[in-house]
Amino acid sequence: MKTKITLLTALGTAAVLQPALSQKGQARPNIIYIMSDDHAYQAISAYGHQIGRMAPTPGIDRIAANGMRFNRCLVTNSISGPCRAVVLTGKYSHLNGFAKNEGQAPFDGSQQTFPKLLQEAGYSTAIIGKWHLGSDPTGFDHWEVLPGQGHYYNPDFINKNGRHTENGYVTELITDKSLKWISEVKSSGKPFMLMMHHKAPHREWQPGPRELTLYKNMKFPEPATLFDDYSGRGRAAHEQDMTISKTMRLEEDLKLYKDKGKMKTTGLNRMDAAQAEDWNKTYDPIIRAFYEAGLTGDELVRYKYQRYMQDYLACISAVDKSVGQLLDYLKANGLDKNTIVIYASDQGFYLGEHGWFDKRFMFEESYRTPLLIQWPGVVKGGSVNSDIVSNLDFAETILDMAGVKIPADMQGRSMVPVLMGKTPKDWRKEHYYHYYEYPAVHSVKRHYGISTERYKLMHFYYDIDEWELYDLKTDPMEMKNLYGDPAYAAIRGDLHERLEKLRVQFRDTDESLKSFLPAAK
Repeated sequence: MKTKITLLTALGTAAVLQPALSQKGQARPNIIYIMSDDHAYQAISAYGHQIGRMAPTPGIDRIAANGMRFNRCLVTNSISGPCRAVVLTGKYSHLNGFAKNEGQAPFDGSQQTFPKLLQEAGYSTAIIGKWHLGSDPTGFDHWEVLPGQGHYYNPDFINKNGRHTENGYVTELITDKSLKWISEVKSSGKPFMLMMHHKAPHREWQPGPRELTLYKNMKFPEPATLFDDYSGRGRAAHEQDMTISKTMRLEEDLKLYKDKGKMKTTGLNRMDAAQAEDWNKTYDPIIRAFYEAGLTGDELVRYKYQRYMQDYLACISAVDKSVGQLLDYLKANGLDKNTIVIYASDQGFYLGEHGWFDKRFMFEESYRTPLLIQWPGVVKGGSVNSDIVSNLDFAETILDMAGVKIPADMQGRSMVPVLMGKTPKDWRKEHYYHYYEYPAVHSVKRHYGISTERYKLMHFYYDIDEWELYDLKTDPMEMKNLYGDPAYAAIRGDLHERLEKLRVQFRDTDESLKSFLPAAK
């Protein structure tokens, strides 16, 4: 068995499968990687959470029904740009050079990426939608991306010919552009790989024309920790700036504008007359009712949470329609049998847990991202997997699916055996995390750590030098830091040893960081 696993690792599982696939008359698979921005796994109905059930995602759920749902996909650095760089390179932030969104040099597009390797192997490649890496995309035959965060309404796009504005809602435009590109390359005889990257549901959560009124009268359940006081945690939880109560803005985030002239700060002034009319029909009554109510204290927090959920989940509904439209297109054009479809987010997101929105922390809601993969003829429909996988594995997995050799310097591992229901015995039992962006928006302290199936150890070491330890079995909401508990002394010691081994394995040592980050305070 050990020899077989070594062979599969060296050659690539899908590469070993290629002769068998060829005998069945199957060509190399097309691959579509769909990534949304800030899509919490709690908000996908296939994951079974109450929020997801109340705001269902039937399009995305089709991928789970026809493929595999991953319950423990963890990111290496929970923030948008760095997550994208990890997906492209299969390397941690300290090696791919893109560790932060702010104060960061553009992504080095000259380095090795999986799209470049697919290009070299004969694939047509494209990226359409959000890029968020500063530099122009490389490794793509076609690219059309949003500048920066992009806008929801009448957004600008950038391609090799420059910048232009298009009329419409960004989720629908990205979908249309993606289907158009597939229609142009599907008859070329070459397999294709498309990265369809949605802006939604990124802050400030602006619903599209078809979803404006979708949830306006829906009341969503409050998370049990909405009014968390962080009494069981250290300074990092106390000193963050990402609460619904204080950080979430009434106007920019919740669209409760007293002065419509301020709408330009979030791009709502980009709407044409018809779009603005529909928007105002929906939001003007909401605005009037809110200011007449004069809410304060906990009632104001509860109101803000509901408005947040109504807009956030409406944005997701548009993404879900996009996924359904794509799957319908593949079937109608005979592409469904030989096209792999992957759905993921760049990381998780807080839906009021701990009173928060946003991400960044190594706590579960932002550390864990949704991942669903369908691969007709290979992955059993309705499969569920709870192994620890990571966005660090995406590049290796896509290369393996295509039968392309995985470079030895990539740091993740192909998930193809896992997808086939044959998880190798030596699959990872722990995962390494490192977050860098501080001081910056939301004020989450820099930290690194290790997570196992049950335990999580974090070190907020640059700024405050505090350790935190959580037992996910006895404390799934991560409310009590057990680092100083004598009952966990042996567990703490084991996690420290394993954490240091991971830092060495991934070459993320104190010495390597001296030239990469500001000196520790």
